[in-house]
Amino acid sequence: MTRTVPSTPYSGQKPGTSGLRKKVKVFQQDNYAENFVQAVFDVVERTPGSTLVLGGDGRYHNRTVIQQTIRIAAANGYGKVLVGKGGILSTPAASNVIRKYGASGGLILSASHNPGGPDEDFGIKYNIANGGPAPEGVTDAIYARTQTIDRWLTVDAPDVDLDTLGTTQVGGLTVEVIDSVADYAALMEALFDFNAIRAVVQSGFTMSFDAMSAVTGPYATEILENRLGFAKGTVRNGVPLEDFGGHHPDPNMVHAHELFETMMAADAPDFGAASDGDGDRNLIVGRHRFITPSDSLAMLAANAHLAPGYASGLKGIARSMPTSAAADRVAEAMGLPAFETPTGWKFFGNLLDAGMATICGEESAGTGSDHVREKDGLWAVLLWLNILAVRKISVDALAREHWAKFGRNYYARHDYEALPTDIADALMAELKDSLAALPGKSFGSLEIAEADNFAYLDPVDGSTSSNQGVRVLFVGGSRVVFRLSGTGTEGATLRVYLERYEPVGGDLDRETPDMLAELISAADEIAGIARHTGRTAPDVVT
Repeated sequence: MTRTVPSTPYSGQKPGTSGLRKKVKVFQQDNYAENFVQAVFDVVERTPGSTLVLGGDGRYHNRTVIQQTIRIAAANGYGKVLVGKGGILSTPAASNVIRKYGASGGLILSASHNPGGPDEDFGIKYNIANGGPAPEGVTDAIYARTQTIDRWLTVDAPDVDLDTLGTTQVGGLTVEVIDSVADYAALMEALFDFNAIRAVVQSGFTMSFDAMSAVTGPYATEILENRLGFAKGTVRNGVPLEDFGGHHPDPNMVHAHELFETMMAADAPDFGAASDGDGDRNLIVGRHRFITPSDSLAMLAANAHLAPGYASGLKGIARSMPTSAAADRVAEAMGLPAFETPTGWKFFGNLLDAGMATICGEESAGTGSDHVREKDGLWAVLLWLNILAVRKISVDALAREHWAKFGRNYYARHDYEALPTDIADALMAELKDSLAALPGKSFGSLEIAEADNFAYLDPVDGSTSSNQGVRVLFVGGSRVVFRLSGTGTEGATLRVYLERYEPVGGDLDRETPDMLAELISAADEIAGIARHTGRTAPDVVT
């Protein structure tokens, strides 16, 4: 029987495409998670008896919110909830399930690559029927509803057994606990040449995959070890833990340092990879060769036709604005349209739905294609394996070949984390005020060609997204980009993206810090980073 619980509105964070993210203790407050879930159900498009997909990355508080959501869904007229076994669904796997089973949408419980545990982060986001993140119109409506909500609906029912496959009735709602891995693994087998990969594995090709004690572990173990034949133990940290083993599940050189050490050792495997908290990001590193996410996007796009799922070619390539222009050079050479979008997968979703792009990527280690409407960490790893297996080439050799053909975009991102919001806002405001005066200025050998505050006109829906980050473009193709990020839960993060383009015939085999030194100095002078923040070095370099 449906029960109405009186509640009060809260002044919460406005959810973006990455959802609502707060500390666990915030979500544990009375009515907090329930208010948000009810607000979603109050405003999203769905017909009576619709199907909802539900799951998360296994972080602390995941199971509690799943049980709350099931009861609220039952009280709100849903007909069926598909929930991953153990409450586990990676973000790309959830997108696939939404699309495959015609669900009206899904709730993904994750704070992505942020730490987990009782004192760490939790998050909820809503994905729409195409499997992608809710667009701004939906998130705006959800936020508005949280400001006026005065009740949430539930039913009195015991918790569902999330660890046993099968169906359970909760009021008039059917809850089906599904195999979290099966549908996703089947999709990957349809896209990639598993026989070619198995053959190169049998010939002695080795790899190391770090699941970072997060959601990708079960998927990677099933696909890499069980189906492709890599040795047992290839997947390390493969069991999802509520606190990610006390580590930060962000696949970069800082937080995945053990994998880097493995891959830079004398006896390194042929290939190394990692994924993040919810499975949508990836790290690619070959024996003694790190591949930046920007380069990975370009190299995958240049070779994607070698995989069965992309044998007919690509429709277009899209990248987020802060991502290096390496993919643009591939698109130009292949005669394909190239799109530069704001950060956020929803912009790619529009292009993918319209059939204007096939492969998309972000510098923050997110890469994906039109197979789902989310970035997909394990997909990128498998495409790399497919390419290497067919080409019979090492990661280092493929990278050198690529740079010799297209030139090299030396690239790094410097993050200044947990800045006081007022200081970060003041830095950006001053920077934006100075844009008109920047063209023509020189910093060492660098001369500024143009500077702007990036705005995007969506070619699909005609919407305009302004104030997306400051771009400073130098003569010759180098760039610096400044953005504030809202993916954390404390303060603001200033992200500085540094890109030096070296054309074919230039210095293509130098150390990245050396090549970027002049740009780093110019970025500090242009934005006054040390002057505003007191920081003389970034907290994280990726």
